[in-house]
Amino acid sequence: MTAGAAAVKAAAVMGHMLMADALRTTPLHALHQRLGAKMAPFAGYDMPVQYRLGVLKEHLHTREKAGLFDVSHMGQAFLTTTEVEKGADGAHEKIADAIETLVPGEIRKLKRGGMRYSVLLNDAGGIVDDLMITRAAMAEGDGVLFLVVNAACKENDYRLIEETLEGRARLDPLDDRALLALQGPAAAGVLNAMIPGVADQKFMSMRPLEWDGAFVLVSRCGYTGEDGFEISIEAKNAERFAEALLAHPDVAPIGLGARDSLRLEAGLCLYGHDLTPETTPVEGNIAFAIGKRRRTEGGFPGASIIQRQLGDGPQRLRVGLEPEGRAPAREGTEILSTDGAAIGRVTSGGFGPTCEGPVAMGYVDASHAATGGEVHLVVRGKTLPARVVDMPFTPHRYFRG
Repeated sequence: MTAGAAAVKAAAVMGHMLMADALRTTPLHALHQRLGAKMAPFAGYDMPVQYRLGVLKEHLHTREKAGLFDVSHMGQAFLTTTEVEKGADGAHEKIADAIETLVPGEIRKLKRGGMRYSVLLNDAGGIVDDLMITRAAMAEGDGVLFLVVNAACKENDYRLIEETLEGRARLDPLDDRALLALQGPAAAGVLNAMIPGVADQKFMSMRPLEWDGAFVLVSRCGYTGEDGFEISIEAKNAERFAEALLAHPDVAPIGLGARDSLRLEAGLCLYGHDLTPETTPVEGNIAFAIGKRRRTEGGFPGASIIQRQLGDGPQRLRVGLEPEGRAPAREGTEILSTDGAAIGRVTSGGFGPTCEGPVAMGYVDASHAATGGEVHLVVRGKTLPARVVDMPFTPHRYFRG
């Protein structure tokens, strides 16, 4: 199975694929068709899996130059405090305190324009979704957070947030905006030529800017392990903005197939597979998403369970896996100890074009999670050797200037 096929299978497993006549489309749908994209259902949308370059070349192009991704299927929303006036003294603290009842992240300390990766939790400490939370960049926006959630989860996420924070905050989904991701070592130079100044923007920050008369929100972040940006823009301006980016010789359109292999090499989780409602942030090896103050203070769903795991360690842990040979270990592959005992399963796996070999991640019993440990993978009925390795599989190249 190719990485592109695996991306489509992911949507099917999550149960969010719809019949073709019911699929939603993004504002760039017509552009994808003109570019010759191979389209397929994903999270209820008709999305590009690959273009004429193919998954392998798209992956390598992103690592070497710059790839343009349509991620408009993701959910974008503003969350605004209703306890005080927006922009008033203490407005940020009000909205931070509200969202912190749902996530374990340190949102109070966010500076204006600052971003945090976090997770929505259930009462068992399981992950309902992972998301990005950004504080408004201007003083008059104090009390407003910009949220980006996963496409397959957005309706449930919105419902959870609205019901939990009723009387404290108002959620306004931004259904009239597209979201594009420009990723790769050439991304900053390309975007800076169109929107001067973004090359100096800090990693994990967002700025309101203007391009050719259009209002844009530019975030320096991404899902590939490379330096890059995500740009929120009104749907009516999305196509001409994408075409302007694609006019640069270093930029190529990239589909879901390469997006999946890029994030896997970067050791980044795919919700519904590596993270689920049965997985805590500690088990998922993303405890960095739990703020220092929150670890002791609690106040989020499942806090007692997560605090116990932080202190005593979890019973299982997400780890990187490096299979020997060339055979990739796909999602669902059983992981065995060297004496043949079942110790876990692969949650993401495939061929890493940059690594020039198979890579995978999965959950194993904590006693087998040490880096360098030997395990076996049951691939197509054969037991193959593998090692537990540190992630990412390829170094992150985020901008740290």
